[in-house]
Amino acid sequence: MREIGLNIFLISFLQFCDGFNVGSLFGGLGTTQSAGVRGILMCDGKPASRVKVKLWDDDRGIDMDDLLDSGTTDAQGHFELKGYTSEFTTIDPKLNIYHDCNDGIKPCQRKFNIEIPDSYVSEGQIPEKIYNAGTIELSGRMSGETRDCLNRM
Repeated sequence: MREIGLNIFLISFLQFCDGFNVGSLFGGLGTTQSAGVRGILMCDGKPASRVKVKLWDDDRGIDMDDLLDSGTTDAQGHFELKGYTSEFTTIDPKLNIYHDCNDGIKPCQRKFNIEIPDSYVSEGQIPEKIYNAGTIELSGRMSGETRDCLNRM
C-alpha cells in the first residue's frame, strides 16, 4: 500500500512539473538545449527596421516562458536570434514579432508568433541548425495576432 502511495505521489509530481522549468529551479538540471531563427521583415514591400523580435521557449502549465534571446531588425529588416536553456523535456521555441506596420496611431504594438519545429532544437548551448523564417510581410493581419503594450522599444 505504501508503494502505491509513493507511485501516486511521483505521478502527481511529474504532472505538476510537465512544462515546468524545473532545471532552473534546481540550478540547471535537465538537458541544455538551444534554438535559433533568422529572417527578414518587410512592411509594404520595404525593409522593416528596428522591429523587436524575441526568441522564447514556450513553457506550458504554471511555468513562465523562458526568454532565449531578443533583438531588433537591422536597416534591411534582417534579424538572427540564438539562445539556450535547460529543461527535462524538449524545449518549444517560438519567435515573437512586435511591430507597428500599417498600425496608424493605435495603442500598443501588433504581435504574432511563429512556432519553430522540434527538428531545429539542438543539444548544447549553440544551435546546430538555424530555422529560416524567410521573408515576412507585416502589412497583412497574421493568424493569432494580438496587441502587446509591454514590449515597446
